[in-house]
Amino acid sequence: MQHPVGSPLPPPHQPGHGPALGWSPAAHHPGPPQGPAPVPPAAPGYPTAPRQAPAPHPGPGPAPHQPPPAAAHHRPAPAPPASAPPVPDTTGHVPLPPGGPVAVPSVPPATAAAAPDPTTTTLAVLLIGPAGAGKTSVAKYWADHRRVPTAHISLDDVREWVRSGFADPQTGWNEHSEAQYRLARRTCGFSARNFLANGISCILDDAVFPDRPVVGLGGWKRHVGPGLLPVVLLPGLDIVLERNAERSGNRRLTDEEVARIHGRMAGWYGSGLPIIDNSQLDIPETAHLLDEVLSRSIASPPAW
Repeated sequence: MQHPVGSPLPPPHQPGHGPALGWSPAAHHPGPPQGPAPVPPAAPGYPTAPRQAPAPHPGPGPAPHQPPPAAAHHRPAPAPPASAPPVPDTTGHVPLPPGGPVAVPSVPPATAAAAPDPTTTTLAVLLIGPAGAGKTSVAKYWADHRRVPTAHISLDDVREWVRSGFADPQTGWNEHSEAQYRLARRTCGFSARNFLANGISCILDDAVFPDRPVVGLGGWKRHVGPGLLPVVLLPGLDIVLERNAERSGNRRLTDEEVARIHGRMAGWYGSGLPIIDNSQLDIPETAHLLDEVLSRSIASPPAW
């Protein structure tokens, strides 16, 4: 096809593409629109031909059906084989097994004849006792000196996470203080299960009363599991009174309240739970005796 002299050329025809649809000279030659191409002057001695308008360039007809340019030049990447390994997680997140109810610890058959070693076994221990029995001190020492990772969870500490609106039992045991106690116990149970599911032993301490099984041992068993090993720490009344006098803040109770709690704790005698009288024992000696009690509990878990 002939084009007028001076007119810009259309883009070259490429394989796989139809005619240059929508091509405009202005897109390639910016500026004001050009008029008809000027006719060059005739050479001297030759007549000048009459000026004629250039023949109109017929517009392109309907383009034949062509695949999209992307489909013509870019083929989709083949799907990976079904057996290709998954892309590794590179975000640095550590997967943690979910915590479930703690099962009763089992003794390997090869060592059933010997006393189990509680210092190398993943355990869940509940240390029970009145205020001033030394539960928190013994639990911390026991957790610090274990040969396997161990966490200490104190119910009193978790209860005091509530800062505004804390229901202090010293002002009277009511529905608010009991609700916060139950919430703290459930939180402790969730924490213990998560620690144990990831190979970390736990020792929890709480003043559980034998005459309130629903709020006491029953609740701990529901929230932690049947593998929880309860041990009662019960020194004499004079010892707990002396230790309570050394406390401060809302952890210190009146002598009358300490005596009342201690009297109720005496109900653990005859319950079948192991009891340690640490009246004449220091903290390391009590922790060592706790290991001996736990060794017997692993071999023969108490019924509770």
